[in-house]
Amino acid sequence: MVAECFLPQINGVANTVRHVADRLLARGHELLIIAAGPGPDTYNGVRVLRARSFGIPGYKEIPVGLPDPAIERAMAEFKPDLVHLAAPFVLGAYGLRSARRLGVPTVAVFQTDLAGFARQYPWFAKADRGCWAWIRRIHSRCDRTLAPSSSAVAQLVQEGVPRVHHWGRGVNLDLFDPSHRLEAWRREISPDGKPIVGYVGRLAAEKKVKRLAELSELDCHLVVVGDGPDRASLETLLPNATFLGMRRGTDLASIFAGLDLFVHTGEHETFCQTIQEAQASGVATVGPAAGGPLDLIRPGETGLLFEPGKADSLRQAVSHLLDNPDLRTAMAAAGRRRVQTRTWPAVVDDLVDRHYAEVLAGIATVRRAA
Repeated sequence: MVAECFLPQINGVANTVRHVADRLLARGHELLIIAAGPGPDTYNGVRVLRARSFGIPGYKEIPVGLPDPAIERAMAEFKPDLVHLAAPFVLGAYGLRSARRLGVPTVAVFQTDLAGFARQYPWFAKADRGCWAWIRRIHSRCDRTLAPSSSAVAQLVQEGVPRVHHWGRGVNLDLFDPSHRLEAWRREISPDGKPIVGYVGRLAAEKKVKRLAELSELDCHLVVVGDGPDRASLETLLPNATFLGMRRGTDLASIFAGLDLFVHTGEHETFCQTIQEAQASGVATVGPAAGGPLDLIRPGETGLLFEPGKADSLRQAVSHLLDNPDLRTAMAAAGRRRVQTRTWPAVVDDLVDRHYAEVLAGIATVRRAA
């Protein structure tokens, strides 16, 4: 597995790689993980080869891996049957090159809307077409590309990427569960008993967290979980919100379960795992009518969608659910039911038994360079 992000980073790419690795190990497969940046050199007994890396403005804590001849040497020594490329861009492109030179089939997982993110930063604003050209070049040379949502599949096809298939994401139903709701925490956060509305995620421009300012006049208490370069400006913009910083594990699970409503603000999500975690926690959800949330939220059944470009759309959606607690409760229960079959073991089994198996059988693959 070649991963643009892995532990100690905590994000969608790193978490997916971790869950895939866990299940592959449980099924008896042998692994080698190649990842960017400093970090542990083993994971659950698996060697993690760390590539040289650098940080980019606004994302210095997320390393960008550099080409390294040691990667191909390690790959040749390991003799893999298949190379899994997690969100390939820089390190992944070199991993792809190495795999093709070695004649090893590849499965690439598209997981990050890099072009959409680039448009949010002045120094990358004009790089979106270049990003897509590079993404198309990488994925066109892979035997199969997997995308986590119908929106991401359509986007890749529109950009000319061939052999694109849908592969979703799992959720830990034991960790994210309504039983982790703590009334003591709720009283601490909202002593006056107002509904608690929460956001969980990176505090950065592409997440559009500043949209939470639309909720400032609503009768609720706002909780913001996560960290990032925009935290200071958001604390100024949202003086009445409670900022809890980065939370993980059971601590994060109890926060999710303690919410009355979960809101995701940004439209550049290829999936949006936090919506799925909120649903597993038995919480109604509000998200943008764009990207991954379109697959996760059934409007009127498990939550509501807002129009990202329409003023007051987010506020209206949240206000409607705050005014209708019975509807929130029904949506929360429906959301929990919707994710019951989306366990990580089931999702990774589908990856192995369908996608890996078909690529290894030579179904719809590319001819690799010798």
